[in-house]
Amino acid sequence: MHELSIASAVVEKAERTARDHGATSVDAVVLRIGELAGVVPDALRFSFGLVTEGTLLAGAELVVEEVAARAWCESCEDAFGVGSPPALLCPRCDRAAVRVLSGRELELVAVSLPDNPVCPAEPGAPGTERTTDVPQC
Repeated sequence: MHELSIASAVVEKAERTARDHGATSVDAVVLRIGELAGVVPDALRFSFGLVTEGTLLAGAELVVEEVAARAWCESCEDAFGVGSPPALLCPRCDRAAVRVLSGRELELVAVSLPDNPVCPAEPGAPGTERTTDVPQC
């Protein structure tokens, strides 16, 4: 079950982000997971609950945004859903899709910290990348 290692990596990154912002806890973590990413959301939620014990994320909510798999047909110049397992033939012209547009995502989108976190000492401190969702200092 690779969801356990994914959950561990997410917790490590979210905990580092929280510490960089002076927070002592995390309210929620938002992940975007594509239909073709090979991740079972329920297994990930279970693993997340296990690996958060004893960390700043204990009791944090894991929010999973599922992304549908879509591909592009060059012939029809149109996008179509591919499903899972993927069917990469265009439903209109029966030709193979040129590229997958979405569905392979596995992204840490946001780390939600409690109200009034202690702000980092310097603007641009580590952990202030776009994957954080914190009040402005």
